[in-house]
Amino acid sequence: MSRIRIPDSEYKERIKRAAALIRDRKLDVFLANSGEADYANARYFSGFWPVFERAGVAITPAGDAGLLVGPESIVFAADVGKIDKIYPLLAYRESADPSYPEFKASSYKEAFNDLGVKGDRIRIGISSFLDTNAVMMESLRDEYPNAEIIEVKDIMVTLRSIKSENELACMREGFRITELAIDEVIKNIHPGATELQMVGIAQRVIYENGAEYEGLPMYVFSEKSTSHAISRSSHKVIEKGDLVQLNLSAKVDGYSPSIGMPISMGPLTGLKRELVEFGLEAHNWTEKQIKAGVPAKDIARGYYDLFVTNGYKDNFVYGPCHGTGMIEVEAPWMETNSPYKLERNMTFQVDSFVATADFGLRWEKGIVVTDDGCEALCNPIGKIYELEF
Repeated sequence: MSRIRIPDSEYKERIKRAAALIRDRKLDVFLANSGEADYANARYFSGFWPVFERAGVAITPAGDAGLLVGPESIVFAADVGKIDKIYPLLAYRESADPSYPEFKASSYKEAFNDLGVKGDRIRIGISSFLDTNAVMMESLRDEYPNAEIIEVKDIMVTLRSIKSENELACMREGFRITELAIDEVIKNIHPGATELQMVGIAQRVIYENGAEYEGLPMYVFSEKSTSHAISRSSHKVIEKGDLVQLNLSAKVDGYSPSIGMPISMGPLTGLKRELVEFGLEAHNWTEKQIKAGVPAKDIARGYYDLFVTNGYKDNFVYGPCHGTGMIEVEAPWMETNSPYKLERNMTFQVDSFVATADFGLRWEKGIVVTDDGCEALCNPIGKIYELEF
C-alpha cells in the first residue's frame, strides 16, 4: 500500500496560490521562516523540516521560490525538499552559533536577486515575526536598509486554514495511528508505572504503525500535573485513585492531530466526576455548534457562557477550539474576539479543558467543518474510563 502523504504537485500549487496573495499585497518578496519546533510555514511550501538549524522559503510575485537553510543542511534539504533552489545563510545557523570561517555562505540579497527581486527599496513581507529570530531580522535589515519590512501573517493563515483532501487524508491517518496508541496505553497503564513509561508505549505504537514522529510532546499526566494546560510528562509514579490525562498524537507527513481524554485509576467521585462529566458536556455542545458560516466568536462566547451559567467560571482557561494541521495548535483559534466565520474544510481541535488548582482534564479531538455541521476525523470519544486494579 502506498504511503499517505502530500504529493509533489500540491507543493507547487501552494506556491502558486501564495504568489497570487503576494501580488495582491504588492510585495516584492515574501518570506516564511520556521525553526525545528514549529517547522510548518517553511515545510508547507518545501517539505523540509530542519534539525538544529532554521529554514525559510522566499517566494516572489511571479511564483519563483527558494529554500533558505543553515550551512549544514544543504545536502539534507536537496535530498528531501520540494524546491530546487537552495541558499545556505549564516542567519539560519544553529543556536551553538558556529562561525564557519571556511564556509562561503549566501545572503538574502543573493537569494532574492537570483529569484528575480532587484533593487534595494523593496517591500518584504514576513509571514510571522514570532518565527523570525533577531539574527534573521537584523541580517535582513543590514542587507536591505531601505526596504519596507512588514508582517503579513494573514497570508499563511489564509493558505493553511482550508485543508485539501490530501491534507485531510494525512490527518485521518494520524488519528488512526493515535487511536492504536491510546488503546495500548489504556491496556498497559497501572499503579506503579511512571508517566514517561506510558509515553514510551505510545511512542512505540505510533512508530510501528507508520508515524514519522510525535505530533506533539505526548501527554500522560497524573493527578496534580493534569492541571497543567501545557506541560511535559515526567518520572512521576501513577498511583491508584489518580486522574490521568492522555493526549497522544502521531505525525503523518507533517500533519499532527491529537486525541485527549481523562482516565481514572479507580472510581471517579466528587468534584472529579462532576468536572469530567461537565467537560464532556461542553465538548459535545461545542461540536454541535460548528458549521460553515457560523461566526467563530459566537461559538466562543456560548462556550464561555456555558461555564459561567453552570458555576464553573473559575475553571475556564481558554476557548473551545483551535486550528490544527501541520502543528497540533495552529491559527486560527476560536476566541470571543475572533473576527472570522467558519468555512468548509477548516480543521479544528475541539479542545475542552477544565482546570482546578489540584487537577484538570481535557476532552479533545479533531474535526473538519462541513456545510451543514462538522465531521469528526477520528472515532467518537466520550467513554469515561474508570479502570479497576
